[in-house]
Parts: sequence; structure tokens; C-alpha cells
Amino acid sequence: MQTLLASSLRKLGTLAALAVSSVLTLVPAHAAYPEKLVRIIVPFAPGGGTDIIARSLADGMARELGQPVIVENKPGGGTIIGSDAVAKSPPDGYTLLMATFAHAVNPSLQPKLPYATNKAFAPVSLVGISPNVLVVRPDSPYKGVADVIAAAKSNPGKLTYASQGNGTSAHLAGELFSNLAKVDLVHVPYRGAGPAITDLLGGHVDMIFGTAAAVGPFIHSGKLRPLAVTTGKRAATLPNVPTVAESGLPGYAAESWYGVYVPAGTPADIVVKLNAAVKKAASGPEFQKRAVDEGLAVSATSPTELDTYVRAEEARWRKIVKENQIKPD
Repeated sequence: MQTLLASSLRKLGTLAALAVSSVLTLVPAHAAYPEKLVRIIVPFAPGGGTDIIARSLADGMARELGQPVIVENKPGGGTIIGSDAVAKSPPDGYTLLMATFAHAVNPSLQPKLPYATNKAFAPVSLVGISPNVLVVRPDSPYKGVADVIAAAKSNPGKLTYASQGNGTSAHLAGELFSNLAKVDLVHVPYRGAGPAITDLLGGHVDMIFGTAAAVGPFIHSGKLRPLAVTTGKRAATLPNVPTVAESGLPGYAAESWYGVYVPAGTPADIVVKLNAAVKKAASGPEFQKRAVDEGLAVSATSPTELDTYVRAEEARWRKIVKENQIKPD
């Protein structure tokens, strides 16, 4: 009798243990996330388009996550310094990267990266896509793309264009322009769009192929004059501004994008929470208004969709970099 009772108790204990184990498997391993402040690393100086978009997104994400979300600027190296900081951060969901065009271009443009891009990061969500805009000061003698090309051909190596760093959309948009137009424009890289635009306004450089987010406020205030947008079609926010392609360089097309990444190895349930927070923030009225003001077409996606989009961008620009023999300055 005692043997039978002991056997029954052992079975009940086993069943209870199995039941508890089954319940625990239904509870996410990181259900409490986030328990502290979350950082978004922006690999540019404050004041540029990426910084503006990241700070707007951070406000909405903080409300959704229930924890502060701050932006930390780590400029330099054509976004490599900030990106490397994220790649080497713990994969716990507390350090995010606001990636841009340079994320897809650096693998083909930079011979030695301190990280393997496709292995060091895990995608969270695309945030949006926007054109770059070729802009000059209001007192500039250049009224359109044809004027820039004519002046560059008459004065090789004299016209300068700024960018927010090597490998960025402003840099490659200028390199593509130079190659297709067969002119020699001098690239002047900065540590972000903010200081680049400051020097453009101050007359130290002639132009910039700036992101719509960075140059938009200056266009609307009349401090900068747009000559053309870099996308294949005209931008909805600048309908009267022609494309570079229709202004004399057929086949020209380049666009900017913003996407959120975390270090590779970040638990899947945390990525799911961050993806939901990005989508919620990007759909909010405050971010939507900012997006319209900055010329951003909001497109919050799944992690897989971001990965697919960026891999296609990397392949496209690898071909362009190779064919045009584009080198980092």
C-alpha cells in the first residue's frame, strides 16, 4: 500500500512539474523588458535629418515602452563610429541604432569595417524613405542642374559639395552626379548634416545633396534654394522641384532611408516589442506631422522587410560603386 502511495505521489509530482514547465514556456523570457532607459544611437552630429527623425521617434517609443528613450549622438567615420558602438553593445534591447543609407553602402565603399554588417546587427523596422535635395544658397548663381554642370565643366575641381560624412546618401548622390555628368565636384565631408549645412549657409561650400529631413526647414524658410530632388519621381512635398534625371541626367536616382537595428543576438521577443513600439510611434500624429514637414514617406515594416530592402540597396549600390569607381575620401 505504501509502495503504491509513494508511486502515485511521484507521478503527481512529475505531472505538476510538467504543468509548471509548460506554463513557464508560455511566458516570454524577457516579459519585464524594458526595465530601464533605452538608447538610440545616431551616428551623426546633432541637428541633421537623422537626429530629427530619431528624436521624434524616441518620444513616441517612450510612451509605448513605458521607459525613457533617449538619443545619443556618436558622429564620425561615415557612421562607422556610432554603428560600431552598437555592434559591440550587449544584445539586450537597450541600445538601438538609427541606421541610414550609409549602412547599406559602407560594406562596398569601406575596405575595412570593424564589424561585418550582415552579421553584427539584427533588423527591427524600416521607419521611412525620403529624397535627397540638391540645394544652394539663395544668392547662388546656379538656378538649376544645367547651371551646375556648365560651371563644373568650365571650372574643374572648383565647385564643392558638402555631405554629412563619407558613404552617406549626400556623398554618394554627389558622386553619382559627378560620374553621370562627367564633371569634377569636390566632396567636403562633415560629421553630420548640421555642421555641413552651417558651412553651406556661411558660404564655405557651394551646395549639398542633403536629405529632405535635413534641408527641408531651410527650404521652407527661404534660407536654401532647391534645384532638384534625387529620386526617380518628384517628391510629393516638393512638387514644383524637378528630379535630377529630368533636369539633364537621365537614369539618375538615389534616395535616403531610416531604419532601426539592434545588436545581433538580441532575443526575438525583445525585437518584437521594439518593432511594435516603432510602428506605434511612427503612426502617431506628432511623428506623422514631422514626417510630412521633413519630406519623409513613413513606412514602418517588419524586421524581415527591412532586411530585404537593405540587402537590395546594398547590392544596387555595390554595383554603382564598382562601375563608377567611387572611393571614400
